This record gives sequence, C-alpha cells and structure tokens, in this order.
Amino acid sequence: MDNPEKIVLAYSGGLDTSCVLRWLQEEFKADVIAFIGDLGQPTDLAAAVAKAERLGARKVVVRDLRQRFLAEFAYPCLQAGALYQDRYPMASSISRPLLAAEMLQVAAEEGADAVAHGCSGKGNDQLRFALAAAAIAPDVTLMTPLIDWPMKSRDDQVEYARDRGIDVPVTQGATYSYDESLWGRSIGCGPIEDLGYALPAEIFTWTRSPREAPDDPRRLVIGFEEGLPVALDGERLDPVMLTARLNELGGLHGVGRVEHIEDKTVGIKAREIYECPAATILHRAHRDLEELNLDRATLEFKRTVEQRYASLAYAGYWFSPLRQSLGAFVRDTQRHVEGQVTVELYKGNCLIAARESKFALYDYALSTYDSQDTFDHEAGRGFTQICALSDRVAARVRGSHGA
Repeated sequence: MDNPEKIVLAYSGGLDTSCVLRWLQEEFKADVIAFIGDLGQPTDLAAAVAKAERLGARKVVVRDLRQRFLAEFAYPCLQAGALYQDRYPMASSISRPLLAAEMLQVAAEEGADAVAHGCSGKGNDQLRFALAAAAIAPDVTLMTPLIDWPMKSRDDQVEYARDRGIDVPVTQGATYSYDESLWGRSIGCGPIEDLGYALPAEIFTWTRSPREAPDDPRRLVIGFEEGLPVALDGERLDPVMLTARLNELGGLHGVGRVEHIEDKTVGIKAREIYECPAATILHRAHRDLEELNLDRATLEFKRTVEQRYASLAYAGYWFSPLRQSLGAFVRDTQRHVEGQVTVELYKGNCLIAARESKFALYDYALSTYDSQDTFDHEAGRGFTQICALSDRVAARVRGSHGA
C-alpha cells in the first residue's frame, strides 16, 4: 500500500509503544491516533494520555473496556476452565483480541488508513492482533513496527527513546516488561530470563510473599450462577467489583503467583511469571463446583475441551469458528453450575473449605458407609462380574497375564 496518512496505534505508554508512536511519525510522516484500552490496569491513564500527546499523537482515544473484558473474555474462559498448560489464566492472551477489535472500531470511526501494534516478531501478541484483525476486518492494513524498524533489542529502544527525549522508566541491561489487566499481571524480560536467576521480591506488586502473608487464614464464600461468579460473602457484585476485591484479598494472602516454563505459539520455550489472585481463586472454586454438579461423562469430555479452548485462546484464535463453537458447548454445560463455594486463603494456597448447590449430584445416603447407607450392595456382585467379563474372556483365549 501507499504510505498511510492516518494510523491508529494500540498504545500503552510503555517503552515499545512510546517508541512506535514516534517512529511511525518519523518514518511515514503520518498522523497517529493513540488508542488506549482501560482493562483495569492499575496505571495512571491520564498520564498515559498526556505522554501520548507529548509524543505528537494527533488524538488520543480512551475506552473503558473493563466490564466487556471480564464478561465477554475472562469469564467465558473461566466457564471453560481454560488454563494454558494447566497453569496460566491467560490475562494478556485474551485481552489482545478485545484491544484489536476496539482499535479497528476506532480506525473505522476516524477514517484511518491503517492500524498498528507494538508487538515483537517472536512473541505471541503479534499473532493475537493479526488473527483478530483477519476475522473482524480481513482487508485492514495491519502495521508491525517492531518487526519492520531497524532496532533489534530493548537496549536499542532505550537508546532510541533517550535520543528523542522519550520518558521511559527503564534502564539498559536490566529491563523488566509488565502487562496488567484486572485478570492478571505478567512480568518478563531482564535478568529473569536466566533460568538460574531467583525471582527478586521487587517484581511482585500484587501479591505478598507467602512468608509475609497473615498467619490467620481468610475464608470467602463465592456464589455462582450458570458458571459465573455473581456474589462474594453474600453480596452481589458486578464483575469488575468482584474481581478487584478478590485480587486484593488473594494478593494479601500470597495467592495467585505463577512461574512456569511456557510454550509460546512460535515454538519458543520461555520462563513466564504472573500474578493473578482473582483468576486463581475463581478457577479453583469454579472447578470444584463443576465436580459437584456435572455428571461424569460431561465432566470428562469437558476436560478435553478445556485444553483445546485454552490453546485456541492463547494462540489468538478467539474469533475463530472453532473457539466460538466450543464456547457454545461450554455455555450449555454451565446451566446447572450454580451454588456457593467456600474457599480458604492461607499463605499462598487457595483451599476448598465447603460447597453447596441445589443441583449437586452428590447424594449422602448413597455415598455414606454409616447406618443411613441406601446403596444396594448386592447389586455390586453383578456389576463387578459384568465389568470383568471382557478381561475374563481374553484371559481364557490368550492365557492369563497375571503373576
């Protein structure tokens, strides 16, 4: 395409997008509109707006996406039980499709020629933006400055920023990268890329060290309706308030730290560190309620769906037909995932203390071994004979495989 005259940039105010904002103006002589999505990140949005204006943004557009992010992205992943590699609640992963969708909407409103992001060529986010754009606006021009420009490292970017008077709170050689939303916080880059490097205390800002957490546990009662958290300790709360409160309480008790070796979509293994108190608590409580209310066959099949759902969401296929079809299955399974789960937060742990539901498939009289036992024990004899029948036939034909 010809050089664009107006570009909408997904802007955060960090090192990457601050450099991109200036570079797009210098390289293409284009007007750049900075788009900022409010996902509940605990940063000064007014300061980010002011910074974008200082860097020459023609206009800054801020959208409050907190409710939509939780209701349409984070909570569906919660219902799906989607944890990438059984660990990561995917806060950053699922925010990118939303940011891409809103960026494209701003571009349409402003009559922009192109959109741009600040994602590198070796990370996952480039794919998340690209796939969302392809699904929503297949003919859009998506620019990739971090791939196209001559800078090859974060140190190069720091030098570029310093030369142009761009204020970035990082130093060469020891740069941490952070990404935050209501659903979680990620920490990357810098010394922690060395697998032998012990994680420094200062990188954690949402969660206390379990060693410094209160000595007394804290119990919370979380209410669910159709697989969605709706109440905390008997008080109905909207998603933003409930999530923020759980982040606060979970962080106080050291709950929600994740450190693991993650398989990136491009094929690279990386050491990833996250803080996600609310997501950790809600996934734990939701899974327990499902185990109480879903029949075995549905539960077993849903566990396979969870893995595929998480892989699709992580890789950026949020708007793909398959992810949406799996979402329809997940929503159907959640019709009876209703009840209350009591969790206990204690020094980095989230334990289940109690649960109750009118849709519980647990029957005390069938489960107990006391005098209230109503199970037909005589039926057990025939049941075991039927279960053993195929093995018995095989042993007679092929010979015993026992000792």
